[in-house]
Amino acid sequence: MISPNISVEDVPLNRFHKLLTLRSGGGSFVDGYVLSIIGVVLAHISTSLSLNSFWEGLIAASALIGIFFGGFLGGWLTDRLGRKRLFFVGPTLFILASVAQFWAQTAEAIFILRLVIGIAVGIEYPVATSLLVEFMPKKYRGPRLAMLTILWFTGAAAAYIVGELVLRSGGEEAWRWVLASSAIIGMALFIVRIGTPESPRWLLSKGRQDEALNVIKRVYGNDYSLANLPEESPNYKINVWSLIYSGYAKRMLFVIVFWTCCIIPLFAVYAFAPKVLTAMNVKGDSASIGSVLITLFFVVGCIIATRLINTIGRRNLLLYSFAVSGLALLCLGASNNGAGLWILVFFAIYALFIGGAQVLTLVYPNEIFPTEIRAFAVGAGTSISRIGAAVGTYLVPVSLESLGIAQTMYVAAGITFFGLFLSWVLAPETRSLNLQQAASLG
Repeated sequence: MISPNISVEDVPLNRFHKLLTLRSGGGSFVDGYVLSIIGVVLAHISTSLSLNSFWEGLIAASALIGIFFGGFLGGWLTDRLGRKRLFFVGPTLFILASVAQFWAQTAEAIFILRLVIGIAVGIEYPVATSLLVEFMPKKYRGPRLAMLTILWFTGAAAAYIVGELVLRSGGEEAWRWVLASSAIIGMALFIVRIGTPESPRWLLSKGRQDEALNVIKRVYGNDYSLANLPEESPNYKINVWSLIYSGYAKRMLFVIVFWTCCIIPLFAVYAFAPKVLTAMNVKGDSASIGSVLITLFFVVGCIIATRLINTIGRRNLLLYSFAVSGLALLCLGASNNGAGLWILVFFAIYALFIGGAQVLTLVYPNEIFPTEIRAFAVGAGTSISRIGAAVGTYLVPVSLESLGIAQTMYVAAGITFFGLFLSWVLAPETRSLNLQQAASLG
C-alpha cells in the first residue's frame, strides 16, 4: 500500500512518462522540421513561382508570424479547454497545411499555409510542455523539458537531410514533395498521441476531482490517490490577468526578457553564420565546414546543459550560460580581423555555452507559473520572443552592412549581458522544489 505522504513527483520514471516524453517531444521534432524545411526549398519555390524579393521575405517570415499568434492563442485555449484537446490541434494543422502546400500555385497560398503551420507550432509549445511538466517526476522534470530543445535541432537537421535527398532525386517540382513530407511526420505524431490522458492538475484546477483521481490511478496505479498529488487549488482566483497585476508580472518579465536576450544573438549567429564567417574573412571550404561545426556545437551545448540542469541548478546554469557566451561574442568582435581558427573557436564557445539558456526557455516558464496560467505564460513567452527572433533575423544583415562585423558582435554581446543582469536579479532556483512549490509566489 502506498503511503499518502509519497508524492507522485518522487516516483521512479515509468513507461507512461517515457511515452509522454515521446508524445510531447515529437512535437518539438516536427516544429524543427517544418520551420527549417522552408530554408531548403525557398530558392526552388522562388524559381518555380517567379517570386520577387517581397514575397520571398514574407514567405520566409510567415511561420514566425504564425508562431506569434499561435503562442497566445494556444496558451489561452490550453488553460481554458484543457491540455488533451489541444494536444491534437497541432498535428492536425501540420498534416492539412503540409498536404495543401503540394498543390499551392501562388505565393499567397504558400504564405497562408506557412502561416497556418506557424500557428500550429505556436500552439505546440504551451500544450506539449505543460502536459509533460504536469506529469513528470521532480527529478526528471528539468532534463525532460530540456530534451525538447535537442529534439528541435534534430528535426531541423532531418529537414535538411530529407530536403536535399528529395531535391536531388526529383525534378523541377520536387520542392512540392519536400514541403508535403512534413505531413508524414505530423500523421505519426497524431497517432502516437492517441490515448493521452488529461492532466490531473488541470482537472483539479477546474474542480473535477473524480476525473483527476481516475487519471492518477490509471497512470500510477490503484494505490495512488489525490493525496499523492502535491497540487492544491489556491484560495484566491488566478487567471491570465495575474500575469499583469500580481506578483507573476515580475516572473513574466523575467521569462520574456531572458528568452528574448537568448534568441536575438542566437538567430544572429546561427542564421547568418556563413555571412558572418565571410565578413570575418573565413571563406571557402573553411566557412562551409565552420557552419556545420557551429551547428553541431549548438546541439552539443544543449546536450551538456541537459546533463547539468539538475547538477548545478537552473539559476547557475542560466548565469554561466549568459556570462561565457557574452564573453565569446565580445572576443568575436575584438578578433574580427584575426586568424580564422580563433574566430571558429569563439563561435564554438558561444554555441556550446548558449545551450544552457536555450534549454531553459522551455523549463523556467513551465515551472514558475501555476497550473491555471502555465500554458498561457508559455504561449506568451513563445510569442513575444518570436519578435526578438524576427528582429534578429531582419537586423543582422543590415547591421553587418551599416555597422560592420565588430560592432554587430558587440551589440549581440550587450544584449546577452543584459540578459545576464536581469537573470541575476530575477532568476529563481526551482531544482529541488515540487511543481506547486516552484509556481508559488510564497
